[in-house]
Amino acid sequence: MKIIFMGTPDFARAALEKIIEAGHEVVLVVTQPDKPKGRSGELQISDVKECALEHNIPVFQPVRIKLPENVAELRKYDADIYVVAAFGQILSQEILDIPRFGCVNIHASLLPEYRGAAPIQQSIIDGKKETGVTIMQMAAGMDTGDILTQRTIPIADDETGGGLFDKLSALGAELIVETLPKIERGEITPIPQDEDKATKCGKLSKDMGRINWGDNAEDIRNLVRGLNPWPSAYTSLNKKSFKIWRAKALMELEFRQMAKELNDGFDSLRAEAITNGNAGAVVAVLKDSFVVLTGDGYLQIFEVQLEGKKRMPVKDFLMGYKLLVGAKLGE
Repeated sequence: MKIIFMGTPDFARAALEKIIEAGHEVVLVVTQPDKPKGRSGELQISDVKECALEHNIPVFQPVRIKLPENVAELRKYDADIYVVAAFGQILSQEILDIPRFGCVNIHASLLPEYRGAAPIQQSIIDGKKETGVTIMQMAAGMDTGDILTQRTIPIADDETGGGLFDKLSALGAELIVETLPKIERGEITPIPQDEDKATKCGKLSKDMGRINWGDNAEDIRNLVRGLNPWPSAYTSLNKKSFKIWRAKALMELEFRQMAKELNDGFDSLRAEAITNGNAGAVVAVLKDSFVVLTGDGYLQIFEVQLEGKKRMPVKDFLMGYKLLVGAKLGE
């Protein structure tokens, strides 16, 4: 098929590479304009543009794809279908109507769940046990089009946003190359989304990472996993930003069992007296971790990053920082 591919980040690059590998003719790649990076302001190209240049595919970078002159540019290529993956701009109905097979989108959730910008991270934050990829026929609404194909994968208990991102990127690439010939042969019956089951998720922001120690331990653990590596879950320690990179939720019985097994100076009764009802307080300091009281349960923390320092295991952190039972996080 003759394809115009629209995408920007590394999530989309995997799909573009697979489409090229499958022998389709990608006549144009549309991606976001180059953006300045860091203090130098040097322009950085997108992952998708980099891939296109490596394969000598023309690149189009409109600031606003909906403008008449940009729509006219797309028409010049007479593509059979447009494939969209994390492009970053909304397509007008005029654009959706151009190719004879329409426009299809690779979306990293099991639609109608998690329409929107950050379905990968949100599925982990919400404690979901599975997720997947949907290839959908694009419509005017936000991720509202008919479902063409879907594939499901489990979410591992220790999965992070970054790890799941990579898995779904690869899964989406596989699914789109399986779906394209079926579209061409007319072998797919589109399935309308059930609006009653639709959920939405917004864009990621740094503020999402602020830990509320009054939440339950499992929800905080899921926040830590979901926002790893960006924007990351964080709190404060002695008025410095303190990122939490890896943690485990402990319920009351687990914590009491841990206290019983410790024979190296840990006094659980003393810890409970200091921190009774005081969410965010450190209740145990071990050799390779420390434990924080939450609104419901305890969070055992294994990897951290104090402001101005490198990310490191708690064992290393404790070698250079004297963390005491009763210390309060988040103040």
